[in-house]
Amino acid sequence: MKKSIETERLLLRELQMSDIDGMFELDSNPNVHLFVGKKPVKSIEESIGYIENVQQQYKDFGTGRWAVILKETNEFLGWSGIKFITNEINNHKDFYEIGYRFIEKHWGKGYATEAGKVFVDYAFNELKADALYAYADAGNENSRKILEKLGLQYVNSFEYEGESEVWYELKNPNLV
Repeated sequence: MKKSIETERLLLRELQMSDIDGMFELDSNPNVHLFVGKKPVKSIEESIGYIENVQQQYKDFGTGRWAVILKETNEFLGWSGIKFITNEINNHKDFYEIGYRFIEKHWGKGYATEAGKVFVDYAFNELKADALYAYADAGNENSRKILEKLGLQYVNSFEYEGESEVWYELKNPNLV
């Protein structure tokens, strides 16, 4: 397991099976899934499967989503991190994508931006990615604001899995 990363308020670390209750709370909430397919999980087994999938990504690609823990209380807030995407999305394939998802009661507190800054740095300085990409539901204004705070820039709109999406990117400043 990679070492954890600390920010002012957060502990970021690889997802573990001990995160299962928090993952289920996160992904069973229909409000959390409003802009990500509207398919909240219905069983704890689905959350276990998600964690197993992410753990396999760590092995296959050396990166994946990480748990975001509030240092003050040791509470699971959600996840953030870099995922290596192998399928084609918006004419891109085999790319690094930044993402985040938080339990609803923790929205609007700046945790996604705080964690996201760490993962932008991680993508460029540890993974040596040429660029970092993200996409969000076109109507998800909060997620779009976070991406822009992280320095990503809007590129285009596109359709994906029947939804209107927006595409963002940030080139590695070390390679410019």
